[in-house]
Amino acid sequence: MDQTGPTRTAFVTGASRGIGLACAHALASAGARVILAARDAAKLEAASAAIPGSSWVTLDMSSQESIKEAFTKVGPVDILVNNAAVTKDGLALRMKKDDWDAVLSTNLTGAFLAIQQVLHGMMKERWGRIINISSIVGETGNPGQANYVASKAGLIGLTKSLAQEIASRNITVNAIAPGFIDTDMTAALSDQLKQNMLAHIPLKRFGKPEDVAAAVKFLASEEAGYITGAVLNVNGGMYM
Repeated sequence: MDQTGPTRTAFVTGASRGIGLACAHALASAGARVILAARDAAKLEAASAAIPGSSWVTLDMSSQESIKEAFTKVGPVDILVNNAAVTKDGLALRMKKDDWDAVLSTNLTGAFLAIQQVLHGMMKERWGRIINISSIVGETGNPGQANYVASKAGLIGLTKSLAQEIASRNITVNAIAPGFIDTDMTAALSDQLKQNMLAHIPLKRFGKPEDVAAAVKFLASEEAGYITGAVLNVNGGMYM
């Protein structure tokens, strides 16, 4: 994907805000035709209005029917960014099975089902980019987030397995593991917790959604065609 090559279609989940929205902007700036997907139609419409040539579709990543319907509407996809995620934190001892299931079904199973929807078209075209947004905690673990961590670690395993399965068709599969990124999800944390985290970041700042989007833009490009099965850490040095 670049300004001179063929126009690629990019599908970004969780694209109505935060990292997903930043990814949509970055891919559009690189010449892709971007489709924004999330649950909130009003937010999607507003977000899409600010990205020339983009479109949007509602999508519930916890529902196989919703995923199938969304991809049927948009047609072939060249670049898939699996970014949508939810959290339902709690200590493992008291974690309800419903909270475990909700997080795994959206963050991991939903990502897998979305990949299944785009694979046939990518294999036919012999070109594709699948980029899974994992997390630093998928590599380090984090107390009180057994479900979220398991889902994000699972995405890394899924990335490596798929990369081996479909490399012969010129489809790359990579993961990005963001560290502490300044988004709505992290804004709810206490100042004390934020300061504690900052002390463990060598670059001494929190990341921005645009930092992750730049990595997505690169992995989606022609220049990244020899990179597959990789986990790109975007964390300011917080985990090495």
